[in-house]
Amino acid sequence: MTTTSVQDRVDELFADARDIHAQAVQRLEHGDIRDAAEKAWCATKRATDALILALTGDEPVTTARTTDDLDDLTDQEPVARTLQGRYYSRLGQLHGACFYDGRCNRHTERRIRETAAYIDDAEALAIR
Repeated sequence: MTTTSVQDRVDELFADARDIHAQAVQRLEHGDIRDAAEKAWCATKRATDALILALTGDEPVTTARTTDDLDDLTDQEPVARTLQGRYYSRLGQLHGACFYDGRCNRHTERRIRETAAYIDDAEALAIR
């Protein structure tokens, strides 16, 4: 059985987030905004999971746990608040409104593309 260190798992999650975001941009460029939105949401969640794991040593297992842990993290790391609103924006708009309800708006593409900055910011906070 192979054991993975916490840092190895954090690195794996951030790499996965970047890969999924690249897929989101590719889907966007092919005109599939709903799939791109869901992939950007997934990339956001993976980056958030990596951040939480890096700072707490525990990896969330559900979206609800990720959300709760991010909220709790803002109490300990106020700078995490810069991610909190962006996380909720992606959860509600990319995952909920665009992907599930088909209600993509003029801000959807921007949110998809700006997910790269979210990943960068989460990673920078993870190595503080």
